[in-house]
Amino acid sequence: MSEQPKTGQLTFVAPRRAKPQRHLADLTMAERRAAVAEIGEKPFRADQLSRHYFTRLTGSPEQMTDLPAPLRERLVEQLMPPLLTSVREITCDGGTTRKNLWKLFDGSLVESVLMRYPDRVTMCVSSQAGCGMNCPFCATGQAGLTRNMSTAEIVEQVVAGARALARGEVPGGPGRVTNVVFMGMGEPMANYKAVIGAVRRLVDPAPEGLGISARGVTVSTVGLVPAIGKLAEEGLPVTLAVSLHAPDDELRDTLVPINTRWKVAEVLDAAWSYAARTKRRVSIEYALIKDVNDQEWRADLLGRLLKGKLVHVNLIPLNPTPGSKWTASRPEDERAFVRRLESHGVAVTVRDTRGREIDGACGQLAAAPQP
Repeated sequence: MSEQPKTGQLTFVAPRRAKPQRHLADLTMAERRAAVAEIGEKPFRADQLSRHYFTRLTGSPEQMTDLPAPLRERLVEQLMPPLLTSVREITCDGGTTRKNLWKLFDGSLVESVLMRYPDRVTMCVSSQAGCGMNCPFCATGQAGLTRNMSTAEIVEQVVAGARALARGEVPGGPGRVTNVVFMGMGEPMANYKAVIGAVRRLVDPAPEGLGISARGVTVSTVGLVPAIGKLAEEGLPVTLAVSLHAPDDELRDTLVPINTRWKVAEVLDAAWSYAARTKRRVSIEYALIKDVNDQEWRADLLGRLLKGKLVHVNLIPLNPTPGSKWTASRPEDERAFVRRLESHGVAVTVRDTRGREIDGACGQLAAAPQP
């Protein structure tokens, strides 16, 4: 594991580590066909493998009856190696919220959370083992950055959730993943190439990918301005979520250390450019912290910054993390903050703290190996 970072220390470049074995989810369909041809098989076998993985949600050679028996094991070994090993699964909300702790091939630990609602199923996925952004109120940020995840390791979290739903393991009967949020462990924009690859696998139509609507995918960032600009050019109408947490540079420098590199105005300018390019409403994430960032004057300042923009504010009552000196705002202060934002005509909701009791809510994912 990584060393705990010093206060305010940022880690943009992940430590160099051995990479996981290549998986078909790392590859485009054309690359999969080429990979199959490399091992001396007909390229159409890549299409068959893709159907098993992305459509039938199987990784078991025994179930691939459309492939010759001797070939199944070889193709699975070469292009569908195991990437995640389940360490622990804990549930709450009657089993409809499920947090999984996964061990990667090198022993790194990451977490994902499945949340089933009456009208949708959302998967919250990790994009890095740990995080280098060092936000002091976030359990993941305090752990430091171990390594980047591969495209396939990211996708596999969603496929694991899709399999559990398809098998009827989540209360509510068989279902499918409709939404994916890159709000688990890690800063997605700091692992840009793998994250974009994963987004494409998620939204590409089956059997090239999982066929999830791009409008159901949210990519979060603390504000890596150049990467926001790159994302706008990708042609992917995903939702951009900006973890702002303070409207003024003085406080944000402390709460979100990346602000020492790109200030509030620069981050918001990049967000508005993204909205103009994609026509997608930007989500502003704001964790309400008692007596730190929940004052009405800060709500007014935030309202003035966002007024008239294609934006929605997601207020998050701060979720407790071990050893933290901070806690959630008082209910009356939360209500006053909402009122002040609404007075500026800004759309705002308070996020459900679902998963809090299993440390599966926003800012709580720490991949602790022991319960």
